[in-house]
Amino acid sequence: MKENIFDVLMYLFDNYMDDENEIPPDNDMVKNELLQAGFEHKDVVRAFDWLESLSLEGVDISPQASSSFRVFSPFEKARLDVECQDLIFTLERIGILNSVNRELILDRAIALDEVLTLEKLKWIVLIVLLNQPDEELAFARMEDMVYDLSPTYLH
Repeated sequence: MKENIFDVLMYLFDNYMDDENEIPPDNDMVKNELLQAGFEHKDVVRAFDWLESLSLEGVDISPQASSSFRVFSPFEKARLDVECQDLIFTLERIGILNSVNRELILDRAIALDEVLTLEKLKWIVLIVLLNQPDEELAFARMEDMVYDLSPTYLH
């Protein structure tokens, strides 16, 4: 079974984060459940470290001026293809992401240590937004995009 940190994150999202369920405070119980589900210990530990890194405490990311332009580094370009880069820019342009969340998402995407697909990046954005305070609307809009839901309009 070729599981990785992303698969562990998806399991946690499906079982604990979705529908406003939170990961229980007893991390050891959840880690044991993940091990019993067949995930490797190193991937479970890395997934929890990845989630802990979502906290902005101690991180100094200043919001950028609206006239600023983000350029991807060669390293980021190696991990995020043109479709992924375009998604990041589009999400920021339509107001789902701000510059701080964009940088946090890029940090967490690169931390997975793999070349990302567009679908995986969408899930990363969703998980990051879920874990950020006061981002409920952005999360809901991103959730519609991930689950390919059309917005409902009242006339």
